[in-house]
Amino acid sequence: MDDITLVDNTGAHRFELSKAGALAAYAEYNLLKDAVLFTHTEVLPQYEGQGLGSKLARFALDDVRRRGLHVIPVCQFIAGYIRKHTEYLDLLTEESRRAYKL
Repeated sequence: MDDITLVDNTGAHRFELSKAGALAAYAEYNLLKDAVLFTHTEVLPQYEGQGLGSKLARFALDDVRRRGLHVIPVCQFIAGYIRKHTEYLDLLTEESRRAYKL
């Protein structure tokens, strides 16, 4: 297996993906009253092209859904992921869908 670990590092305000114990990707966020505002997602250069960003986005969005919150996808990567995976559109308010053209 890939030895991948996914966590919500609440202290750092980011979802993290580690591979073989090393940080490989993260999605930074701000927690609002009823939403998670994603600000930046990054896959470290040595881990690019392995689909890790998508695994991280799926984990983060599933966690937001589990918590009953909305998503505000300021981060272009998260917005792009939702655009390709329309099963997550329900996590956005109508205003966010219009604002981010989703």
